[in-house]
Amino acid sequence: MGGMGLTLPSPAKGSEVLFVAAVPLRASRGPPQLLMSTAYSLNLSWDLQHFMVLSTSPALTLPSQVMVFDFQPQDPENIYSAISALSGSKLPGVVQIRKMKNLPKTRCWRVGSCNYVDVVDAVIKFNSCWDTDLVVGQNDCRHYTNGLVEYLTGEKYVLDRLRRNQKTIN
Repeated sequence: MGGMGLTLPSPAKGSEVLFVAAVPLRASRGPPQLLMSTAYSLNLSWDLQHFMVLSTSPALTLPSQVMVFDFQPQDPENIYSAISALSGSKLPGVVQIRKMKNLPKTRCWRVGSCNYVDVVDAVIKFNSCWDTDLVVGQNDCRHYTNGLVEYLTGEKYVLDRLRRNQKTIN
């Protein structure tokens, strides 16, 4: 794991199934938000999407069974965040763990199973070492997604594989 110095939990195959999902980038209300949503809807660019890792447990049947793990700007709808992102400047980021009722119906790919019994504990350990200075193209949601999937499953560069598969489908 790229020099993060993590002490890995004891490997024990868990039942958590992992997915990567892409959603539209968030932006300031009005024209910027409309532009991002349109670019996403028209599938104009792989890079104009926000990537996140999701986990589900086949044993769960209750609502809110999908856990979401992602990295984004602290205030993604602030115009100054957009300006900082476009200029390549550092901006404050935040790692998040939250729940979602269902997996997204589109742009959601199964990427494997978690190598650890408790995926949330493993993600908390990973997040504690994550640099939260967000720099687009150097340390953003794509890097977080690739790093977290590698940490949880052992697969490197999952987004590269998914992107290649998208090109062969289109």
